[in-house]
Amino acid sequence: MRALQAQLEGTENRISVERPRYNDAVLSLNNAVRRFPSNVVAGMFGFEKRTYFNAAPGTDVAPPVNFGRTPTPSR
Repeated sequence: MRALQAQLEGTENRISVERPRYNDAVLSLNNAVRRFPSNVVAGMFGFEKRTYFNAAPGTDVAPPVNFGRTPTPSR
């Protein structure tokens, strides 16, 4: 159980580090696609503006996890 928790924590940390990097790369691409002369080359090769990463509403809530135990009814 602790190993699983450590893996999940590591995954969440990597995602939180990479999300801003992705959005920075998208910003650079979008700027290049709009500015002359790179916009001419971008148009020739089909590069277009990209959207930033935005998490969907509700993704900040952890899903319920059941490890084979029968849930007890809430009162």
